[in-house]
Amino acid sequence: MVSSGWFFLAAMIAAYGVANLLQSAAAARTTVHHTFDPGLLLRLAGQRTYLFGIGCQLLGFVFAFLARRDLPLFLVQASVAAGLGVTALLGVLILKWSLPRAEIGLLILLFFGIAALVLSAQPAHARPLGTAGVAGLAVAVAAIAVVGFFAVRLHGALGSVVLGSLAGIAFSAAAIAARPLAGEHSFGGVCTNPLLYLLVAHSIVGQLLLGLAMQRGSTTAAVAAMDAAGAVPAAIVGLLLLGDQIWPGREWLAAIGFIGTLASVIGLTRYAEPQHHHATTPAGKHEARRAETARLRTAGSSR
Repeated sequence: MVSSGWFFLAAMIAAYGVANLLQSAAAARTTVHHTFDPGLLLRLAGQRTYLFGIGCQLLGFVFAFLARRDLPLFLVQASVAAGLGVTALLGVLILKWSLPRAEIGLLILLFFGIAALVLSAQPAHARPLGTAGVAGLAVAVAAIAVVGFFAVRLHGALGSVVLGSLAGIAFSAAAIAARPLAGEHSFGGVCTNPLLYLLVAHSIVGQLLLGLAMQRGSTTAAVAAMDAAGAVPAAIVGLLLLGDQIWPGREWLAAIGFIGTLASVIGLTRYAEPQHHHATTPAGKHEARRAETARLRTAGSSR
């Protein structure tokens, strides 16, 4: 029998792709924040576009939660990155983004990496995380928030990558909490499980960090950094502690798929061009003019 997790996985990719696009457009219209201020989320919430984006992200979260019940974390977390391809495609079609050839090539590599992971993943229910694991997740949410407090001082592409990476680690921790939580058989069991509240805490911190990252330049770089940083911890914890499985004899395919996926998202943090510019400083204005000149040069050479 085919697991329903595959349907939830495909729906998750589509929902996250639309969510990235809508949240990016809203973040670009909001004043850049240089402090770790939760008020940013309230300001973004005043925009209908952002609220639609949050709705799509919540839908993607639900689909991801349901997919994690049967599918291993290394597959689900890596597949979150496939939403980046949906975002890029919609950005080109709707917002007229201009993607460089390197970015297009990396998105193709991302597609083949995810395909390899799909072929190698064996559906199975998760094992309990244990007291030490729960305590580790509690410490992690505080540590991520502290590092984020200082990381908001970074600007431009570096700020997008660093803050996006921290968001990815937070969402990875939320995914680790969600995998065994999805195996609860009753609503009461879910509500009394401390993993539920750790999942919510990590998700809120990750959402704030992602909003800050998207304000600082490239949506592609911010989301790619988030996906790259979020895939590795979840994959390791899933395989070592939660009983995630690979089809016998396909370990090499899983390794190639994971490395290809990780390489593509890391490459996107390097080659992705800004889609939004907040020219609030002389340096920011210079970077915006330089990016615009490069875009015009690319468009001229393609005619």
